[in-house]
Amino acid sequence: MERPPLVYGQGQQLLVVDDEPGITEMLATTLDLAGYQVRTAATGREALRLVTAERPDLVILDVMLPDIDGFEVCRRVAEQPDAPPVLLLTARDSVLDKVTGLTTGADDYLTKPFSIPEVLARVQVLLRRARRRPDPVLSVGGVVMDEATRQVTRDGRLVELSPTEYRLLRYLMVNAGRVVSKSQVLEHVWRHDFGDGVVEKVVSRLRQKLDAAGAPLIHTVRGFGYSLREG
Repeated sequence: MERPPLVYGQGQQLLVVDDEPGITEMLATTLDLAGYQVRTAATGREALRLVTAERPDLVILDVMLPDIDGFEVCRRVAEQPDAPPVLLLTARDSVLDKVTGLTTGADDYLTKPFSIPEVLARVQVLLRRARRRPDPVLSVGGVVMDEATRQVTRDGRLVELSPTEYRLLRYLMVNAGRVVSKSQVLEHVWRHDFGDGVVEKVVSRLRQKLDAAGAPLIHTVRGFGYSLREG
């Protein structure tokens, strides 16, 4: 296989999880040539074991696995402390599948067939984002987000959020009082255009969880987008 023209990796460890040997070998070889350390797994159970034991910097995960569904693997990975970013690779490309993957903790979603340059580009973006994570405490309207512990409370009560709901809330809190469009949410929360339907569904779920603990905070500005504010 021809060596990529640029050296992408700096020794970061990646875990490739897929039960198709051809795809696993192609990805592992390409990523190795690009400068990454690569481990592979063919089952969900083996993937979870390696994530716990070796703490990879990023997981590339197939959805259709022979034992544990990739969505469930993603959910369990996201629950771990300092969870690595997850890039889902799958032939399932419906909006519902994308919503399921993104709301269970995936950081990105790429459908098969895929191009190697795009995989490398998305891996780079996810690793760069993971390195930039700060540890501030954000507070808006009684909602407190502690990025060190990943806990969110409203008026002192814990609010359980999925990783995607957490990222969406963080973006809204950083831009509290401003109106952000659906396209801005897609760009900053997922970095890719998955469609307005994904944004609407995740905003709706986040609203329900926050509103259960107090007055509405996420307001729809018709024709423009959303705004997080009191009143």
